Amino acid sequence: MDGSGTIERQQAEMFLYREARFADERKYDDWAALWTDDAIYWVPSNEDDYDPRRHLSIIYDNRHRIQDRIDRLKSGKAWAQEPVSKVCRLISNIEATFLSDKEVFQVRSNFVLGECRRGVQATYFARQIHHLRSTPDGIRMCLKKVLLINNDEPIHNLSFLV
Repeated sequence: MDGSGTIERQQAEMFLYREARFADERKYDDWAALWTDDAIYWVPSNEDDYDPRRHLSIIYDNRHRIQDRIDRLKSGKAWAQEPVSKVCRLISNIEATFLSDKEVFQVRSNFVLGECRRGVQATYFARQIHHLRSTPDGIRMCLKKVLLINNDEPIHNLSFLV
């Protein structure tokens, strides 16, 4: 952030890389700490843009549900993650701009996520949109929207952090 509390492009890029690393390395508490209290974590189904309160989504979590997801993954009782998936993601094509209100920095990017579990390897391709906000505690996400390119196809077991 510069002296005015504005997020700079390089900081936004570093935030995306850190967020991906926390998810990949199962640093769940660190990942959860990256969110604002009014956060939305959204993975649409069938289309990329619709009213998620009226249509089914793969994931549509508010801050409370994000924490529930983390608590379940940490509990050892997330049976769909027994054994735990090994994941690794690559992020590219990062574009960042301020939204009209100048308080939210929108970062668009592409990513490839590889997952290996029980000897089966899967690859997911997606675009993602992050809305970042400068807070007294640093940069935080108020939105993460993951647009899987196959969101209109059957998707097997997305029980890890996308």
